[in-house]
Amino acid sequence: MKNRHGRSIALFAAATLTGVGAFVAAGYGVPGSGDQIQVPATAADFFLHGTQPNTDSLAFEPIQASNNCSYCHGEYNATVAPFDTWVVSMMGQSARDPVWHAALAIANQDVSMSGGLCIRCHAPGGWLAGHSEAADLSQLTPDDFDGVTCHFCHRMVTPVAGPLSAVGYPTNGDLTPDPEVLAPLIADGILPSPSLGSASYVVDPRDVRRGPFNDVPMNFHGGPELIFSPFHSDGSLCGTCHDVNNPAYSRTPGGELVLNALGSPHPTMQGGDMFGEQRTYSEWLQSVFPTTGVSYPDGRFGGNHATGVMKSCQDCHMPDQQGGGCVFYDGDLSTERPNVPQHSFAGANTWVIRAVKTQMGDDADYFGLTQSRVDDAVARNVQMLRDASDMELSQVGTSLRVKIINQSGHKLPTGYPEGRRAWINVKFLNATGAIIAERGAYDFDTATLTEGDTKIYHSHQTISPAIAAATNLPEGTDSHLALSNVIAFDNRIPPRGFTNAGFASVQASPVGYSYADGQYWDFTNYAIPAGATSAVATLYYQTSSRQYMEFLRDTAQNGSGLTAYNLWVQHGRSAPVDMDSMSIQLAATNPADFNGDGTVNGTDLTMLLSNWGGSGLGDANGDGVVNGVDLSMLLASWGS
Repeated sequence: MKNRHGRSIALFAAATLTGVGAFVAAGYGVPGSGDQIQVPATAADFFLHGTQPNTDSLAFEPIQASNNCSYCHGEYNATVAPFDTWVVSMMGQSARDPVWHAALAIANQDVSMSGGLCIRCHAPGGWLAGHSEAADLSQLTPDDFDGVTCHFCHRMVTPVAGPLSAVGYPTNGDLTPDPEVLAPLIADGILPSPSLGSASYVVDPRDVRRGPFNDVPMNFHGGPELIFSPFHSDGSLCGTCHDVNNPAYSRTPGGELVLNALGSPHPTMQGGDMFGEQRTYSEWLQSVFPTTGVSYPDGRFGGNHATGVMKSCQDCHMPDQQGGGCVFYDGDLSTERPNVPQHSFAGANTWVIRAVKTQMGDDADYFGLTQSRVDDAVARNVQMLRDASDMELSQVGTSLRVKIINQSGHKLPTGYPEGRRAWINVKFLNATGAIIAERGAYDFDTATLTEGDTKIYHSHQTISPAIAAATNLPEGTDSHLALSNVIAFDNRIPPRGFTNAGFASVQASPVGYSYADGQYWDFTNYAIPAGATSAVATLYYQTSSRQYMEFLRDTAQNGSGLTAYNLWVQHGRSAPVDMDSMSIQLAATNPADFNGDGTVNGTDLTMLLSNWGGSGLGDANGDGVVNGVDLSMLLASWGS
């Protein structure tokens, strides 16, 4: 089997290797040998704190499948019933996601046993039951594929033996811990956890359920009473899985990420000392949202929110609704609430839920993925994307300025870095409405983005030279998420409250790009071509690029990549979503007035000569190169 680099993949078992130095010294990863080498990690390399599979001193009651919850929490109100919106979310289908299946297979090919870390987040019920000892999907039961289930989330407890605010996490209240749950873990030495993230969750081993309301009149579930849990309204709960760190790496004093000694847990267990594949929670934590919050007069995120001030992850992604939390209370105004959290978890994935439904075939409706629910989920995700940004257009001399404003509580875009991107498309039109120039063109039939003249917002993660040598992959290899240890580029727009120092403290700094403290927007200037009288700008977002889907297709050895690719093609090749679109009428300008001061003079000549042979300023005729034609146009316009 060969990967996309044309190299066969050889697997070696060498548990005694200790880090990259010994890895290479032992004869593996010799440059030029042709074979990609699998890093021979063990389960110990991916050990993290929190509840462990079946190891609690109290008997652990299994996580139940969510269909059990549908009898009371579904089928009564399409926008309020928790099951109806959860089941078509990517939380609910996290373990059936075909893109994840392919990425999981490649992770295990690259670094043995690394898939266990992925399963810990995507199929927590299976992980807690000990069904992921092989670090792949082979041991998961049908119930385990329920993903992040109702029963799992509502048994989670505060993972710190004391208020989270005492260890630096802002909260919406006093998140009183559960000492009877935490004490056995502390005694076993697997708490306290130095940091949240990477599914270092704590789950009550008993079937005792928790939620954000302290006035539930009756517990229909049997067993102990329901427990009021402010933790379930706090962003720190979401941070459990929405900061993703790779514990196989440690950060050196110089900031380099190096492979640990293999066969043992991370030496510090601090998330900041690991490679941060995703930093969504930390991005939010360093914004203004968790402290003062942000008010949106247009009510774009909060649903029926009482104040309209968005602070927590839940405020935006679980917007308040009028209704009942279960079938017994919905429809009766005396028992309905104005603030039932919608369990839609709307995000930025626009096509995979349709692919999951296709894969499930005739079983889809049985498991709750009806066509109407799927359509509603996609519509919510598209609306979330459109709410997440604003655009402003202006003309500055001979340039069109496009301003993109981040209205979300984290980077725009955020989350999974592979294949996700946003970009600006600009069309310049003449007086008849014909397009005379385009920047950021996208071919919807082939899913091809013209990248040379396109502003793309994305994160590019690669491998270091040491990892390239150890694995015999080319330097700068990307998309191998279990191996990535370098942020090569990151120009994603930060949120309100951004500071360079704050983002640096959580390893979320822009790379190869810069934003000033407090800046949550970005400007891009486009030279206006001759003859243009108007322009239309569109900000597009795409969940899965063609390049990434082709990588999965060509690299996953077990066929899962081909399956994901075929579903991607079947469902429109992850057609981009137009997050914002605006048009502007352009004032007549002299194309040779490069600085826009109203006169063609020596300043413009200097600008043209300083950019001779390049593009941009000085390109009077808009043909992409500054040359004698542009000089002739300038001289002909001199003084005008």
